[in-house]
Amino acid sequence: MSKRRIALYLVPLLVVAAAAGYMVSRALTRETPPQVAGGTVLPQPRALPAFGLTDHTGAAFGNDRLGGQPSILFFGFTHCPDVCPSTLALMVQLAREPSLSRLRPVFVTVDPERDDIAALSQYVNAFGDRLVGLRGEEAQLAPLLAGLGVAHVKVPLPGGGYTVDHSAALYYLNDRGQWTAAFTPPFDFPKLREDLAKLIASGY
Repeated sequence: MSKRRIALYLVPLLVVAAAAGYMVSRALTRETPPQVAGGTVLPQPRALPAFGLTDHTGAAFGNDRLGGQPSILFFGFTHCPDVCPSTLALMVQLAREPSLSRLRPVFVTVDPERDDIAALSQYVNAFGDRLVGLRGEEAQLAPLLAGLGVAHVKVPLPGGGYTVDHSAALYYLNDRGQWTAAFTPPFDFPKLREDLAKLIASGY
């Protein structure tokens, strides 16, 4: 067999072998949880249940909108006096970091009774143009809340009105919209920035 014919056989084999090696490497990278300092990484990425909400501009927002870039989710309400605004400010600050430029901060209200589109839009826009606000009625919120294990309860206030007790964790989703990590307060900005950068770089 001529050297030229041997080369014609070898080149496709080498290309296939290289492609297979690349795919195996990518698979191993995606399936190996990175080590983080301040959060909990799930043993395997977890797909979220199908859900359908509305963003603060009035556009539909479902699972498909979570693909394409990593996201960090927080659940709260616009009448929250302290935890929510401070956490949202932290999320927006993180998204402005060069190492986290692809990160999408998402705020999901658990108070649909008071947080209509107008109220949510005004609240979210106060944090700049990076934050995405989401709302839905209780039945629409239920799949997403259950999928992430988010708890919330309406608490009556003396003299009337109510507040909402809710989970204060941050939930990290990869660029395929899968839940892979959670972070609970108190948040350490440098550690959180480093942990999120590791998650994004790993593709996990």
